[in-house]
Amino acid sequence: MIRFYCDVVGLRNGDRPPFSFGGAWLYCGDQAAVHFVELTDKQPGNSEDPGRIDHFAFMASDLRGFIARLESGGIDHTIRTIPELGNTQVNVRDPDGNRVEIQFPAGESI
Repeated sequence: MIRFYCDVVGLRNGDRPPFSFGGAWLYCGDQAAVHFVELTDKQPGNSEDPGRIDHFAFMASDLRGFIARLESGGIDHTIRTIPELGNTQVNVRDPDGNRVEIQFPAGESI
């Protein structure tokens, strides 16, 4: 998961407080944007159903570079234009099957 979000999405693995359980904080610039937590049966608050999300999204730049990275990695993706905004939306699935939307400003084209 960390490799996918760093190598494909473009985040970087950064500093994380010294929690008593495994995980990672991934940064977009200087901002921690995604927190991963190692799930175990013994972890407080862990339940049998980890929950569900439809997707989450990031705004990005360098649409051409991102598409090239996906294609060189053989990563399936869909591309569409958002009506009225004109932004380009690229959808991918991470290794756990979560849908991730990467959105690029209308001024960028493939």
